[in-house]
Amino acid sequence: MYAGTRSRWLLAVGVSAVVLGVAGCGSDDDEGGGGGTATTGTGAAAEAPADTSFDQTIGVLLPLTGDLSPFGAPGRKAADLAVAQVEQATRAGGVETTVSTTSADTESSPQAAVQAARQLISGGATCLAGPWASSETLAVAESVASRQRTPIVSPSSTDAAITDLDDDGFVWRTAPSDNLQSRALADTVEQELGGTDFTISLAARNDAYGQGFIEKFREAWEAKGGRTTGPVLYDPEQPNYNSEAAEIVQGRPDAYVIIDFFETYGKMGASLVRTGEFDAGRLFTADGLASDRIPDTIPARALIGARGTRPGTPESGAVVEEFARIYREAGGAPRQTFDAQNFDATMLCYLAALAAGSTDGTDISEQLQAVSAPPGRKFTFMELADGIRMIAAGEEVDFDGVTGPIDFDANGDPTAATYEVYRYGPDGVLRVERQFEARAAE
Repeated sequence: MYAGTRSRWLLAVGVSAVVLGVAGCGSDDDEGGGGGTATTGTGAAAEAPADTSFDQTIGVLLPLTGDLSPFGAPGRKAADLAVAQVEQATRAGGVETTVSTTSADTESSPQAAVQAARQLISGGATCLAGPWASSETLAVAESVASRQRTPIVSPSSTDAAITDLDDDGFVWRTAPSDNLQSRALADTVEQELGGTDFTISLAARNDAYGQGFIEKFREAWEAKGGRTTGPVLYDPEQPNYNSEAAEIVQGRPDAYVIIDFFETYGKMGASLVRTGEFDAGRLFTADGLASDRIPDTIPARALIGARGTRPGTPESGAVVEEFARIYREAGGAPRQTFDAQNFDATMLCYLAALAAGSTDGTDISEQLQAVSAPPGRKFTFMELADGIRMIAAGEEVDFDGVTGPIDFDANGDPTAATYEVYRYGPDGVLRVERQFEARAAE
């Protein structure tokens, strides 16, 4: 249990409940989200205030086991903190409604994620924060979200293919697309190497995240005039990767870009070290291999000196500092990549329901862009009580997350992102070296 929330876990499923107060406003008939049309051309919420009294259940899909398990506990904690902030804000507003969260383990697997999503929806959830892996989100989008008219807001699924899903406006994400991060990583590699007259060996896990990211990086690097070999795509279920590792280091490339998750890279990293030719100081990677320190399951020589990019939060500012404070004081799981994105995803499920004056999944989805993008009045979770009052009065709002402006576009993608450039030091600890902002092309 985290400070300020009331929650408990039963086996793979957890439930937390808080008594909240809201008065909301009605919604449009247009749809937003991936492949759909936004609520209005400007993202404006409905203007007529309406009395609202509903019991909302937000489902939280978490990778508590499997490849992405290092992200599970911090993601759960962030969702609990979002609910706690809502509780405080609605009480300050003097209005009441019941909101609860129900959580389930996706096992970092598409099949398990679909089962978990169905389980949460059957339990009453009408908006889902998660899932995390792109392969999970693609599976849940196809098999659950649009079919059961339930919006999902992923905090970490970055595969560019998600943008163009035919999902009837039920797929959203607070993490930026790999269309953005692949170019950000290519820019970083250019800066770190001092130019683009280099050959980069490319490799990735053979799934939606790895294959999609590495192909977008290849396009971005070659557009700069750089050269590539590969990509070597490998099955995450293989027992070892000796032959793939030999292919990756063949020809002594100037650098490597490898896109993977921790569990699989434990095996790939060991195979790379065994070649005797791999130098992790020439490795570049992304968010899938970003953690506070190198896990014990990965040979240190496979990651020490490696650099990468990951979505982050702005380096300073009152909102960032306040989130860091409440996260620290709550105890439990340490900070991890995408924790702030899951805080924002959970918060958006609530704000969209409030704007809709409804817990119906279609109604919530129709308001997600409206509460997160211009032209409304900006507010953050630090002004959440004011934001709730504005929404209840039928005013247009624009929620800025811990990660900065979200500004969902018509496809359910954020249009701007803060990235961190990190490096694993000799002690195996990840250190952020700099930040920069990237914005989607107009």
